[in-house]
Amino acid sequence: MALKAVHVSEVPSLDQVPKGPTLALSSSCLPKGTEGVKSAFKPAKFVVIGHRGKGMNALASPDRRMKEIKENSILSFNVAGRFPVDFVEFDVQVTKDDCPIIFHDNFILTEEDGDISEKRVTDLTLDEFLSYGPQRESGKVGKPLLRKTKDGTVFHWNVEVDDPLCTLEEVFQGVDSHLGFNIELKFDDSLVYQEEQLTHILQVILQVVYKYANERPIIFSSFQPDAAQLIRKLQGTYPVFFLTNGGSEIYSDVRRNSLDEAIKLCLAGGLQGIVSEVKAIFRNPSLIPRIKESNLALLTYGQLNNVPEAVYMQHLMGINGAIVDLVQEITEAVSDFINPEKTGDESLSNSVREGKAKVATKPEFSQRELSFLMRLIPELVQH
Repeated sequence: MALKAVHVSEVPSLDQVPKGPTLALSSSCLPKGTEGVKSAFKPAKFVVIGHRGKGMNALASPDRRMKEIKENSILSFNVAGRFPVDFVEFDVQVTKDDCPIIFHDNFILTEEDGDISEKRVTDLTLDEFLSYGPQRESGKVGKPLLRKTKDGTVFHWNVEVDDPLCTLEEVFQGVDSHLGFNIELKFDDSLVYQEEQLTHILQVILQVVYKYANERPIIFSSFQPDAAQLIRKLQGTYPVFFLTNGGSEIYSDVRRNSLDEAIKLCLAGGLQGIVSEVKAIFRNPSLIPRIKESNLALLTYGQLNNVPEAVYMQHLMGINGAIVDLVQEITEAVSDFINPEKTGDESLSNSVREGKAKVATKPEFSQRELSFLMRLIPELVQH
């Protein structure tokens, strides 16, 4: 099912909200007990995180916004930072010669003499990795960059505005310092990693982070359970979140197969939170209080986070924030429902207007519109 961002004005009016449990607004912050962590979320703030910058590249999508700017690039991060996002999320891997680089896929593809070649990113040296795609050096031509989708289709990685591949060090130096980094520690699901190997990879990444982070907010996250727990053991400065799809795919490692297992892993490893596929949360909303009671923060990712109404429902449910592709549309929507525009107050004094502004924390949805939202979410989750 293809989803696009829509605005509240397009929501049809339906019946009154049916009787049932109410959803209370919740303060958006890291749980108590993490005061020693340097990069905590701001209180009472729903956090918006730009996915791979201003959004991932979906080369098969008919939506031009998904092919606007090269994902995981310095340009994409800085363009995302022009909007009121709190963090940008990106994927970090380590090359064969121990350089942390920014790239999502496990394999990188190019075309040479009509043949497609495919190499594992972590088997490349830094120079080999940077030889793909557009080059920073004037007059230098890089190897054509291709991408394979999950169904095996290969596309030329064509976007409207391209940008060279980059290292973690370059990102720290080239991206506006006000912008927080959600650093996803990327590992191949098909490989088995020994603790010594994981430790080395994470220490290489941490060396760059500690050298260049300064006061920049940082969050670490990973789908790899051992990596998530190990990065927490190796450092106590930055919060660590465990990524999970909440059971939509089944893995041999049971720790990845449900939100229940994610909670257990976080508590056992002293992690600060969970980043869940949003559908898993909408299918199991009763787990939100459990996550909160476990002193864990909760973020979400997934295609539904490009629908403003779905993001608003998460705000109502007390979720701390969302990772999104459509940065402009979603930041506008979040701004609208956190700081709705006032009308008809021209005659009020400044002090009265300021008082009203402090208590206005949700959009002016009618009961019929809320009814539509409550019916919309379960229907979308089924697709």
